[in-house]
Amino acid sequence: MNESERTCTYDPLIELMQRFENVKLADSSVNSFDGLSIEDQLQKHIVDGVKKGLESRLDLARETYTPLQIINDLLLAGMKTVGELFGAGKMQLPFVLQSAEVMKAAVRHLEQFMEKEEGSEKGSILLATVAGDVHDIGKNLVDIILTNNGYRVVNIGIKQPISAIIEGAQQHKCQAIGLSGLLVKSTLIMKENLIELNDRGLSSYPVILGGAALTRSYVEEDLRAIYQGNVFYAQDAFEGLRLMEEIGPSVPVEVSEDESYPERVRSHRVDALDPVLYTFDGTKSEIQPLNESPELPFYGAKAATKFDIFELYKYINPIALFRGQWQFKRQDGMGNIEFNEWLEANVRPTFDRLCRELGNVMQPKVKWGYFPCHSEGNDLIIYQDDAKTERLRFTFPRQRDGRRLCLSDFFRPVGSQPDTVGFQIVTAGAAISELERELFAKGEYQDYLFTHGMGVETAEALAEYWHRQVRTEMRIADQEPDEMRLLFSAKYHGARYSFGYPACPNLDDQAKLFELLSPEDIGIGLTEEFMLTPEQSTSAIVVHHPEAKYFNVR
Repeated sequence: MNESERTCTYDPLIELMQRFENVKLADSSVNSFDGLSIEDQLQKHIVDGVKKGLESRLDLARETYTPLQIINDLLLAGMKTVGELFGAGKMQLPFVLQSAEVMKAAVRHLEQFMEKEEGSEKGSILLATVAGDVHDIGKNLVDIILTNNGYRVVNIGIKQPISAIIEGAQQHKCQAIGLSGLLVKSTLIMKENLIELNDRGLSSYPVILGGAALTRSYVEEDLRAIYQGNVFYAQDAFEGLRLMEEIGPSVPVEVSEDESYPERVRSHRVDALDPVLYTFDGTKSEIQPLNESPELPFYGAKAATKFDIFELYKYINPIALFRGQWQFKRQDGMGNIEFNEWLEANVRPTFDRLCRELGNVMQPKVKWGYFPCHSEGNDLIIYQDDAKTERLRFTFPRQRDGRRLCLSDFFRPVGSQPDTVGFQIVTAGAAISELERELFAKGEYQDYLFTHGMGVETAEALAEYWHRQVRTEMRIADQEPDEMRLLFSAKYHGARYSFGYPACPNLDDQAKLFELLSPEDIGIGLTEEFMLTPEQSTSAIVVHHPEAKYFNVR
């Protein structure tokens, strides 16, 4: 290259400026609220979930409207739009909760200028998670949506017996009762509760039922045939809102003069799962016990309390967290690949932030152990360390048809050499539950949802992480997947089964696991209905048989 070819014959700065001479800078001072009426501005605050500038606009609106008019005519109109967008699949649940945060903040600001006005509420409901169930996220979401749509909600919490539910509804003069529960057993307790309302002459209460184990047909067919009043199924919080609108304001049920517990109600007690699940006819499946089983790594239980939390986070299943716990859903017309890209761009940053912020809140701990065992029909016998003396036994249900599987089939029968079984129980600790309650109480609903999901899925991640450790100790780590997605699909040797799920649905078995592992020393407790506390805990029986996979018992 000669000298002339290297000589610049133009001013680079001028050339650069000319290329952008027709490009206009976006005016960052433009306010999206400008040009809107005060009514539309307030509704925009709600729909967009924007708190900045809210109080000043509320004060401006008070020059024209009373605080109650602002709430009923302006803010609730915004919440109605939010509900319509959610119902149409155009708004994700976390953003609905962000709108509810703004609604709560607005009401809190206006309350100081209000006098109590009788009859101003749209209706009232008592909410409770039924006896024996510690799950409250679904119930609390209903509380958020109803409260911020003008209803008075009395939320009495988890593990509530029917006596406390009735007392609360009567004391607070609620017009309806809402019951929630996650477990299969909770659906049977709901049935029992409806029968007691009948027997106590309180079927004038409309009852709304919701929970993961419920089905619409079970409520609208089976339970409606039992309950003498009106009983409804709510798939989500907004269906609960629609049902309350249909029920409409009504006169609260008066306290019954006879509050005794009728003797005949006791005959309706449900003390176990539906007996149709349990078949003990001795007919086994075609699963063949192994000729050799893993040696006992050690007898009894050990604890592990020191973990790298960021290593555990790698075992969080993003599908279970993003789509399941946080309820982000694919929008109409969006393909799966496009949706995954949207999640990575819009949801992954929230996950990364919470990993950092909750790192010191999580308190991961594990208790695990190994025991000699034998199968006997549908029973699994656990021995003392002499491998001969029975310590306790589990009785599992068997499929009535199909392969007729039962968990006991995966272990060597009495009369052969003893087999080996593992158990584990893990927790993310109590601090995450305490933080959830604080966020809910402060009205920080979006972070409440996010934090709850992180706690639940961190416990699941710890269970997955430790199950890999157990497979290593049992020397069955011969099929370990290379990718996490395959790990989440249980593409490994053997399986772990959590109590309360189809293959081992009897929660009473948790008491036997506690006898074996004694997890109280790592902060895990057991309720009267055999639920684990803190909620962010999970237990399992670990089966080494290569044919052991998840199955339903019907």
